[in-house]
Amino acid sequence: MKEYIKERAVAIANYIVDYNATVRQTAKKFGISKSTVHKDDGVIIGIEFQGRQKAPV
Repeated sequence: MKEYIKERAVAIANYIVDYNATVRQTAKKFGISKSTVHKDDGVIIGIEFQGRQKAPV
């Protein structure tokens, strides 16, 4: 994965948490689409759980 995507994903996650921002507000702040915000949320989840196993179903 490209480093700039990870950096943007972390910045987006921090913004959402710090300002209790919505996806729409975050997209506007970063000048990206709402879909990109959702995609980057997925990147953060992937980073956070990297190397961990899924819970049994």
